Amino acid sequence: MATLTGFDATNVEPNAGFDPIPAGTYPAVVIESEMKPTKKGDGKYLEVTIEVLEGECKGRRIWDRMTIEHPNEQTVQIAMGALSALCRAVGVVRPNDSSELHNIPLDVKVGLKKRSDTGEMTNTVKAYLKKGGATAPATGAAKGSNPPWKR
Repeated sequence: MATLTGFDATNVEPNAGFDPIPAGTYPAVVIESEMKPTKKGDGKYLEVTIEVLEGECKGRRIWDRMTIEHPNEQTVQIAMGALSALCRAVGVVRPNDSSELHNIPLDVKVGLKKRSDTGEMTNTVKAYLKKGGATAPATGAAKGSNPPWKR
């Protein structure tokens, strides 16, 4: 429970809700990150909160989850590739803590997908890019080689 003494809803405009932002590439920063257990309790994921910095979507937030501990090796490989892309985009390639990735400008390619549980459209992070849109390889794999889940 939380004490709400002094709050009066008649003095505050209610939120109307948010539709997902349009697919595209946005200047952004990671503003929060937290390690959380998976729903089944068989792993952990890093949840990052990303805030758009400019344009008509300025101030909007997007969340990404990277399951970095899980029994399914492919799930972990995909997450590690996303984390590598994020680290490279912000120029912190050997972080000791996820907070080292916060508040460093980057570009985020955002897509849309339909949620399987509700059928509603939601945002998804498609790529992390260096500020200005430059891409960096997500893994240290040799050029032209397939990632583990495509072998």
